[in-house]
Amino acid sequence: MIIGTLRLEFRLHGVFSLKEKRKSANSLKQKLRNTFNVSVAETEAQDSHQVLVLGVVTVSNDTAHVHSRLSKVLAMVEASTADELVHADMNVFGA
Repeated sequence: MIIGTLRLEFRLHGVFSLKEKRKSANSLKQKLRNTFNVSVAETEAQDSHQVLVLGVVTVSNDTAHVHSRLSKVLAMVEASTADELVHADMNVFGA
């Protein structure tokens, strides 16, 4: 089993409440789930309205497939969101 994780950290500009942040986050999370069949959750900084950190996880039996899927997730996020992507970190674990 190969497990791939992707940590995405965004700086949100023009967001002044947690309600606005969650609206943006939920939209992006649902888009990633529907398009790539990955698990997505807000993992850090839940009380900060200017920072959004998402964790994306996928599981497969092929390392190349995991890398490919997470790379496509990252490409879509970079292309489709107006929020500033500050940091992205991909890890793949195999057993």
